[in-house]
Amino acid sequence: MGEEPRMQKRKRPRTCVGCGEESPKRALLRVIRTPEGEIKYDPTGRANGRGAYLCSCRECVMLAKKKKALSRSLKTEVSGDVYETLLTLCSDENREA
Repeated sequence: MGEEPRMQKRKRPRTCVGCGEESPKRALLRVIRTPEGEIKYDPTGRANGRGAYLCSCRECVMLAKKKKALSRSLKTEVSGDVYETLLTLCSDENREA
């Protein structure tokens, strides 16, 4: 029971519930179910609650909606308002003018 070298925590990539690709946490949108049962976008990435991650592209948000992946991950029904909020936050690089 001597001194053991402290193991460093490794930063694990998160998986998008839409496309299934792994990305760094900062590159993804986080949606949480609060302890009160409210579903909302978490811009800080540190809010208390069960979280799910999505790539910040419209295709992943639409795919997650179609597959009901957010509802499964958060273990509750996700309203269309949440998806609309996420679509407005998506990067415009893949959007056609």
